[in-house]
Order: sequence, then structure tokens, then C-alpha cells
Amino acid sequence: MVTLKQLAEQLNVSVSTVSKALNNSPEIGKDTIQRVKELAKHLNYQPNKMALSLKSNKTNTLGVIIPDVLNHFFAKALYAIEMEASKQGYNIITCVSNELLSKEDNSLQLLSNGSVDGFIMSIAEETQKQNKTEHISRVLDRGMPMVLFDRVCDDLECDKVIIDDFGAAYEATKHLLNEGRKHIVLISDIEKLSVGKLRTNGYLKALQEDVSYKEEPVVISVTKADDLEKVVDHLFVSNKKVDGILSVDNTSGVVALHKALKRGYKIPEKLSIIGFSDDNVLVFTEPKLSTISQHTFDIGKSAVKLMVDRLNQKSKSEPVTTTIKTKLVLRGTTK
Repeated sequence: MVTLKQLAEQLNVSVSTVSKALNNSPEIGKDTIQRVKELAKHLNYQPNKMALSLKSNKTNTLGVIIPDVLNHFFAKALYAIEMEASKQGYNIITCVSNELLSKEDNSLQLLSNGSVDGFIMSIAEETQKQNKTEHISRVLDRGMPMVLFDRVCDDLECDKVIIDDFGAAYEATKHLLNEGRKHIVLISDIEKLSVGKLRTNGYLKALQEDVSYKEEPVVISVTKADDLEKVVDHLFVSNKKVDGILSVDNTSGVVALHKALKRGYKIPEKLSIIGFSDDNVLVFTEPKLSTISQHTFDIGKSAVKLMVDRLNQKSKSEPVTTTIKTKLVLRGTTK
């Protein structure tokens, strides 16, 4: 492996001159910079990144921990994070917790030994269900910058990127009420997560405020052990008068639409359905599914920008929470 010293010896200059030339220092003449770079290229010189990071105390690498790489939302967020990180001059190392607290903890321990400058993370399902965040607090206590996105914990003192989950579900429910819907059902497979609870509360609040709405709220919670299609089928059997459905996860809105059409519901004349995702498969349903767009790209980009701002700060400031606006996109399954 070619070193700076070997380049310097061949060019009969100092190691400092070679280093400055490779970094385009204005202290070095253009001819010398050209000579140094040509020889470095010829000898396939590669800078020792470990040594550079030890010298500068920076790796220019971010650790990204997501719960599920097969989930379209997280895959899309990861893509946005990588694109923005590259634009900002950072690489990323990605770990997947697979919704497990232990894997999340292991990933934090693995990367917090100096491999990365900071973490961008969405909390695992098991972590939120057990309400155990000590492993995250330990990393924060060591002064490691962290940006949480989507699934966050209010008790953790760090930067966050969220959407207005409560407001998004509230707005969607209000739309169904304004259509004149009298029997609105909410379906969720994320009821135990922070975002799921907020969306459910938004739905409940909208119904509570409407004095003309007489029915009791109906929340259908789906677990991983459940067969989603059977749960939705049972919904139509047990709620004969259903005329509005709000799905606050990625898939149940599509399943509800499919089952409703199979049962002969006229959509949107007799039944309106709103999903909760900007997953590109949703717009290819027939009729096209009305959805709440989460603007996932903006979430990923904002997380990186918050992290870079935090890393560039010379003095510590209060944590920042960025809220990304959602958009209710009305298509063929609503009036």
C-alpha cells in the first residue's frame, strides 16, 4: 500500500507538501499539485481513512438503523437518507433491527465505537412495546448525536423528524364525516407503536367533536399473528352499516378495498376508504385509493440535514423537532 511518505520521496518534496497538494491547498502551486496527483493516480494511492478519522476525530460516516428494510416506507426513507448524505459529503452504514430491541442495541454498540459520527434511527417495534430505551440513552449520554425519525420517544433528548400523525388521521376522519359517513371504522396493525396511537387518537378526536355522529368508534387492531384478509372480512360481517374506512398502516386499506369490491360495495357511493401511505402500489388499485401522503423523501432528507447541522455546531443547543406536513390525496375511493 502506497503511503504519503513514499509519494514524497519519489517527488523529492515533504510529506506535508504531498498532503496539502492532494487536498488542493492554496499554499501549493498548481504544477506541484498536478505532479502529486498524477503520481498518486499512477501508483493507485488511497488515503488511510482510519488514520484520517483519528486525526480529525471525524469519519464522515453516519449510522442508520431502520426497523424493517422490506417495509416500503423505511426502504424509501433509507434511499432518501443515502442520497442526501452523499450530497452532504457523508457515507452511511445501515443496520436493520428487524423490529427487535436486542438487534437495535447491538447495532448501536457496534457502531458507537468511533465508526460513525452520529446515528439516524427509527425505533424498533419491540423497543416501543416494552418501553425500554436505556440502550439509546447510553449512546446519547456519551455525547453521540442522534436523529430519530418517524417512530420517536418523547423522553429521549435528541433531534427528531416526525409527521403530524394525530393531525393527519384527524383530517382524514373529518373528510369522511364531511361526506356524511355515519359508520366509520379504523383499521391498524401499528396500534402499539407511537405513530399508531397518535393516528388512532386523531380519528377518535374527530368523531368526538362531531355532535351529529351517534355511533361508537370502532378500532380494528391487527397483530402479526392475524390473517389480515380474514380480519377485514370479519369487519364487514360484524359492521354491516360501515360506510367509511380509515386505514392507518401500509396495507390494510388495499385489502379493505379488495374485500369491499368483492362483496359488491359501490365505491365511493356507499363506502369511502382512505389509506395511510404514499406507497406507490396504492395508486394502481382500481378505483385508485385515496391516501394520506407522508412525504417520505422529505423525512429522510430532513433527518440528514438535522444531523449535519448538529455535527457542524461548535456549541451544544437544545434538541430540534422537525414536523413534515402530510397531504390528504383524494382519488377514486372518496367523494
